[in-house]
Amino acid sequence: MKIPPYVLLILATVLWGGNFVIGRAVTGDIPPFTLSFYRWCLAFLVFFPIAYSQVKRDWQKLKEHWKVVLTLSLTGVTAFNTLVYIAVYSTTSINASLMNSTTPIFIYILSYIFLKERLSRFQIIGTVISLIGVLFILLGGNIESILQFNLNKGDLIVLLAVFCWSIYSLLVKQYSNRLPSLSTFLVTIAIGAVFLLPFSAYEMITLEEPIIWTPKVLGAIFYVGTLASIVAFLSWNKGVIQIGANRASVFLNLIPVFATLFAVLFLGERPIMAQMIGGLAVVGGVILTNRK
Repeated sequence: MKIPPYVLLILATVLWGGNFVIGRAVTGDIPPFTLSFYRWCLAFLVFFPIAYSQVKRDWQKLKEHWKVVLTLSLTGVTAFNTLVYIAVYSTTSINASLMNSTTPIFIYILSYIFLKERLSRFQIIGTVISLIGVLFILLGGNIESILQFNLNKGDLIVLLAVFCWSIYSLLVKQYSNRLPSLSTFLVTIAIGAVFLLPFSAYEMITLEEPIIWTPKVLGAIFYVGTLASIVAFLSWNKGVIQIGANRASVFLNLIPVFATLFAVLFLGERPIMAQMIGGLAVVGGVILTNRK
């Protein structure tokens, strides 16, 4: 039975939306570097039998572009999710997912700066609208916050995470014809887990109380390590192959929708007016930038 591409793309965004809520739900139960480390260890174990044969076949290409592979691992595997898990200690999962929606905007800006790609009129207008939306979310709708430098630390960390993910996405776009996706993903997972190991070990050593491996913690690791990593990745890739990257990119705007829904249902978070107005500006700006 062939699964329609739109179902695959929606499934991926549902799982990625849940990632923000899961990270927020286990703050205090498992530290962020350790959660990220166990996530990618589990993802590696699940993905290894799927992609190992392709790694052997593509090893020469991976060695040839080892600097790119290393950067992909540092930005997309090591930094992005870990920073998100750190951020949700001091911001809501709704805010984090809304900030994440600015990824296309950062990609356009980086492409303009480093690749000298020209921005269209719609991209410029959409970027300005989205950045205004981000500022509105950061300020919580209160303009006095910027005068008092009273910005939420967690929101700023999410923006740093988005910057890392934008670099990752830009490299994926630039090297999509030179680096095979499945084998590259497996290798970046392995490298990322190695980078995260010393940070996780430090967290474990310095914890005041040891981690209690409750069903909640184990379920969170299972979710982020299999569903949000492997199932979402494979579903997204298959959907993109069937309908194209441009049409698929619009579906990324569903991530904050699902994250907000899950946050309200499972964490008791309540969206405030500033988030709704800022979120609409962010998503509207991103949609506008995709116009030809």
